[in-house]
Amino acid sequence: MGLRLQLRKAQAEVGDIVLLYGDESEALTHPYLARAWAKRGADLRVPAPGQAKKVAMMGSLDHVERRLIVHTSRTKRSADFIIHLEQLDRLYGPKPGQATKPVVLVEDNGPIHASKISRAALEARRHWLTVEWLPKYAPELNDIEVVWHDLKAHHLAHQTFTDVPALDHEIHAAVEALNAERAFDSVVNRRISA
Repeated sequence: MGLRLQLRKAQAEVGDIVLLYGDESEALTHPYLARAWAKRGADLRVPAPGQAKKVAMMGSLDHVERRLIVHTSRTKRSADFIIHLEQLDRLYGPKPGQATKPVVLVEDNGPIHASKISRAALEARRHWLTVEWLPKYAPELNDIEVVWHDLKAHHLAHQTFTDVPALDHEIHAAVEALNAERAFDSVVNRRISA
C-alpha cells in the first residue's frame, strides 16, 4: 500500500490527478492540552464548566495544495460523510465546459466510509472519483492525521469553548488560518527552490 500511495503522490505532483487524504476527527468544548506542566505529584486540573461536548469533523487534505476541506457536525455518521462528499463535488467534481482531473480519495475502512449508503454515494461519483482504501489500523499512511494533530495542538489547544456553536465557529476559523499558513509556506518554498 505504501508504494501505491507513493505512486499516487508522484502522479498528483506532476498534475495528472488530484490526491485527497480523507478521515474524520473530533474536537471537544473542553480544552485540548497540547503542552502543560504541574508540580511533581500534583494533579493537573483545568477548570472546565459542565460536561464536554464534541463536534465531529469530516475532512479531506489536498496533497498538492495542502488545503484542508472540513465539514463539521454534531454526529459522525455516513450521512455526514456524504455531505462532505458533496463539498468535494463542488470543489473537484465535473463542471460543464471544463476539463476535470481524476480525483483519488484515500480513506480508511471505517464504518461510516464502508456503509451501504456511503458505498452508493462513492459509486455514484465513480466517473471522476476513485477511492484507495487503506488497510485497517494504518493511520501512519494517511497524511491528514498530521493535519488533525496540528489543528488541535496549535489552533484549538488550551481553550475552553462555552458551547458547541462557539467551538464549531472556532474550528472553521482555525481551518482558514491553517490553510492560509500552508498556502504561504507553499509560496515561500517555491520561491526558495526556484
